[in-house]
Amino acid sequence: MAKPEDYLVGIDIGSSKIGVLIGLRDAEAGIEVVGKGVAPNRGTRKGNIVNVEATVDALKQASEEAEVMAGVEISQAYVGMAGADIRSVNCRGMVSVKRKDREISSDDIKRVLEAAQSAALPSDRKILHAIPQEFLVDEQGGISEPIGMLGSRLEVLLHLVTGNVTRSKTLLTCVNRAGIEVLEMVFEPLATAEAVLTNDERELGVLLLDLGAGTTEYALFGDGEVQHSGVLPVAAGHFTNDLAMVLRTPFAEAEKIKVRDGCCLAHMVSDDEGLSVPTVAGGTTRVVPRRELCEILQPRAEELFTLVEEDLVRHGFEEPPRAGVVLTGGGAQMDGLLEMAEQIFNTGVRYGLPRGLGGLVDVINSPTWCTASGLLRWGLLSEQSQARKRRRSAFNMRDMMGSLRGMFEDLL
Repeated sequence: MAKPEDYLVGIDIGSSKIGVLIGLRDAEAGIEVVGKGVAPNRGTRKGNIVNVEATVDALKQASEEAEVMAGVEISQAYVGMAGADIRSVNCRGMVSVKRKDREISSDDIKRVLEAAQSAALPSDRKILHAIPQEFLVDEQGGISEPIGMLGSRLEVLLHLVTGNVTRSKTLLTCVNRAGIEVLEMVFEPLATAEAVLTNDERELGVLLLDLGAGTTEYALFGDGEVQHSGVLPVAAGHFTNDLAMVLRTPFAEAEKIKVRDGCCLAHMVSDDEGLSVPTVAGGTTRVVPRRELCEILQPRAEELFTLVEEDLVRHGFEEPPRAGVVLTGGGAQMDGLLEMAEQIFNTGVRYGLPRGLGGLVDVINSPTWCTASGLLRWGLLSEQSQARKRRRSAFNMRDMMGSLRGMFEDLL
């Protein structure tokens, strides 16, 4: 019988909903999805929590639904973090190798990572992730694991993701008040990448775009690691708001129209297509050509993708990613978005779906569940990495004890 520690939990706290997935470790070091829960969230706006009680209630509702399906009570989780306050920067650190024989040790790795992070952060920010992009030994680059190599100087290029301290604490408080311990808060596109990207895409260069309700998160990968990431305060909720304002229809009706009939490319819609649009305050329903919806939605879609492209160019990434663009998130499924992205980024575009999981895969086979699925895989990989470090530390300790025993035996 499975024990509580055999389960992994991923929680995606979005601006419109909260999704919870429960995964069970299988015999082959994989994960089987055994429970899912979802609840509308009215306590978050643009990735930031604006109502603690509403967010806690949504967390409890989604968690309980997943627990009933899985038949287990959850107590710990990996939690996705987004929000317009998140910032990323690439930085560099350098140290001299300490050992006389110039062999690079884990201590040198630790020191060079600390050196790269030593730039003073404002008091209101905290480091969420410090991801090595590559190591350099005596100016030789492209190294992913320098331990055991010989050199006099060790450098690292580091991708640093930071978030607002107060908002991080608010998120932590909400999850704790729902009765769940946070194992790690993960910047959402990094988690999503674990569920939707292949190793080949990471190596060649790929842009991951996660369109949520309040924000759009993105991460550019190349040479196997994240090269740039960011958050855009323009997302699917803006499409809905545009429709509500221009068509003078209630927000809930605008959301239904967007999901059912929305399209952001006019040439994909015939001239004779029309739809009924309710007006505010229970007024008369009127028929609107579907092409008019395209004229409302297309400028916003162009703006969203153009802002991302301009940010990439501003940070030195002018060439289109060779492996293309991957669209995920609940807001990515509107007709025409994929074709629009192909035009803006001048490369191939595909939808991202959860991969690498077992169990209830047919239930979560949607871009909506990519982040929660990625959090399960992130948790598994994180635990496997920690286990390897513990084994390596144990081996080093045994080697040291063996050396000490040898020294004592030589003295006898």
